[in-house]
Amino acid sequence: MRVTINRMNIRAIAGELHTIRDLVRWGMSQFNKAGLCFAHGMPDAMDEAVYLCLATLHLPPDLSDEYFDCRLTHDEKRAVLENYKIRLNRRKPAAYITREAWFAGLNFYVDERVLIPRSPIAELIQQQFSPWIDHDDVRRVLDLCTGSGCIAVACAYAFEQAGIVASDMSTDALDVAAINRSNHGLEDRLQLIESDLFENIPRQKFDIIVSNPPYVSEQEMAALDKEFSFEPDSGLVAGKAGMDIVVPMLQQAGDYLSDHGILVVEVGYSMPALVQLLPEVPFTWLEFAHGGEGVFLLTAEQLRASKQMFEAL
Repeated sequence: MRVTINRMNIRAIAGELHTIRDLVRWGMSQFNKAGLCFAHGMPDAMDEAVYLCLATLHLPPDLSDEYFDCRLTHDEKRAVLENYKIRLNRRKPAAYITREAWFAGLNFYVDERVLIPRSPIAELIQQQFSPWIDHDDVRRVLDLCTGSGCIAVACAYAFEQAGIVASDMSTDALDVAAINRSNHGLEDRLQLIESDLFENIPRQKFDIIVSNPPYVSEQEMAALDKEFSFEPDSGLVAGKAGMDIVVPMLQQAGDYLSDHGILVVEVGYSMPALVQLLPEVPFTWLEFAHGGEGVFLLTAEQLRASKQMFEAL
C-alpha cells in the first residue's frame, strides 16, 4: 500500500506525537502499512523505526528504555518525520538516509556507492573464525570484493596481529572503504587495492580469504524489492546464474592460501546453483546463531584437491 507524507501532514503529525516512543510506534505502523522491505540490516518495522528515530536525534542505538518517554522539541520531531518520509515515499533504505551502518558491532560510513553491510559473516569474524582456524596462526587476511570495507575492518579488530588486504574493482567502493579505514585508524594495517578478484593481488599466502561477492542472478535481480535499486548493481548481479564471480574465485583462491588457510564466501540464495554446478566439491555450509545462510568454507587442502573440477567449468 502506498503511504505518502508531505509537508502539510508532517506539521499535523508532529503536533500529535510528543515522545520518542510516540514517534517509534507511529513509524512502525506506517512502515508496516506501506509494506516496506526490511533486508538491509534491520529485521522488522519496529527495529527500523527505532534505529531511524534514534540516529536522526543523534542518540545511541542502545538507548535506555527510560529515555523513550522524553518529550521532543518541534524541530526534533520534524527531523525524524522528514527521514520517515524519505523511507516511506522513496523506499530508500535507512542506512542510506543516515549514511551509517553497523556491522560486527562496529559503525561504518555508507552511501549509494556500496552495498549496505548485512552479511552473516560478521558473526564468524566476531568468533575469529573459530574453530576453523587458530587465532594465533592468522598473519594475513584478504577480503575480496570489499565494498565499504566492513569485513576487512572487522577482521583487523578480530586479528590485531594480522595485516589486512582488501580489494575491489570499483574505485567508488574503494573510496568509501578508505573513509572507513581512516575512521577506524587502520591506515597502517589495511591495504586497499583496485583489483578484479586476484588480478592485482601480490603473490603472497593468506591465512584467511573472505568474500561477500556479487551472487544475484539476472532473473533474481529483476524480482527484488525497490529498496535494492538504491544499491549498485555491480555489487549484486553476477551474470545469468549468479556464478560469474564465485567460479573464478574458486579457481584461483588455492594459489593464495597458506597450507592451513581457509576460504570463506557468501553466496546467499545462489547456494543451490553452486551445489548443482559442483556437486562433488566438499563445501562446508556454515550455520549462524543470529540467522543467515549460504556461506561456505573450504580449506586450502580442499581447494587444491578440487582444482581440476574448478578449471573444467
